[in-house]
Amino acid sequence: IEALHTNKQVYLTYYKRGQCITETGFIQFVDSLGDLFIFIDDVFELKNKMRLSELIDVRLD
Repeated sequence: IEALHTNKQVYLTYYKRGQCITETGFIQFVDSLGDLFIFIDDVFELKNKMRLSELIDVRLD
């Protein structure tokens, strides 16, 4: 919640195609009812949609 409201950079760890991936970025939107969140990738500055169920960990920078 803090990362969403303060626009702080986070480390996101999630599953993608059976692999565990960690990326840095900014959380833009969270829809807990729709099992969805959107984050902006720090490297390419692209919006990424992800299911909350794929998320493993979120750490503040």
